[in-house]
Amino acid sequence: MANTATLKSSTPDSPPAPPGESASAPLRHFAMRTDPGQIRHANQDACAALPELGAFVVCDGVGGAAAGEVASHLATEAFLNSLAHPARAPKAAPTGQPNGLHPAHHPHTRLLQAVRAANHAVFQRAQRSRALRGMGTTLVALLWEDSSDASVLWLAHVGDSRCYLFRQGILRLLTQDHSLVEEQVRAGQLTRAQAESSPIRNIITRAVGTQPTVEPDIAAHAVQPGDLILLASDGLTRELQDAAISLILADASAANLDATSQALIDAANTAGGRDNITVLLVACP
Repeated sequence: MANTATLKSSTPDSPPAPPGESASAPLRHFAMRTDPGQIRHANQDACAALPELGAFVVCDGVGGAAAGEVASHLATEAFLNSLAHPARAPKAAPTGQPNGLHPAHHPHTRLLQAVRAANHAVFQRAQRSRALRGMGTTLVALLWEDSSDASVLWLAHVGDSRCYLFRQGILRLLTQDHSLVEEQVRAGQLTRAQAESSPIRNIITRAVGTQPTVEPDIAAHAVQPGDLILLASDGLTRELQDAAISLILADASAANLDATSQALIDAANTAGGRDNITVLLVACP
């Protein structure tokens, strides 16, 4: 059975917007579900949200025994706690990202700090337990920025969990997998079709928590009313081609996102369900 979980901040109210910044309107229409799939008994995926901050995150843990599950839940919690309470976030080592590009309250800076906080939390926990040593997690997250001029989706990701934009019947991938086969595709060593069937397609080249530092990809995307954003672990995208995902999303509306998320999970399970499956949908107002 699918589970739905929302992680809320420890205070009932969202932090005030920084000086000169407008607060993002709450994103009221979203749904998220995670399912262990047909083969695995444990679920190492995690999803969480702070809709009042326009923040959503999906993680897919890696590691033996319970380590992956610990990593994914630690990462989601630390990531959202950093966004909700930036002053309380643990100080993490820099990742090589040049400093001073953006002010402290800028979405890029906030996302970078949140990913660093997640990496710090997972790495430090792993160092304290031999059983958890080497654990890590993918992470894909969005932070909504709404102003009088435009609505902007800020996106951060590490690993091969993905973000898609569905607009007017067209599905577009907004992230680029940090995986060995993706590097081989970009280098011209594999075709896209070969990559889809490669026995090493599950090897990722970046993860949160496996090293003292990590470098996320962070980018901004303009969005329009009626757009649908999909965050997903690879348990969905390895079972379903883009065409199958598009067909299910075509029937989605802000009022039935929960049913749509379940339909995606059901379809992935029908196709094999060989991994944990997590889906998070956000409707753009």
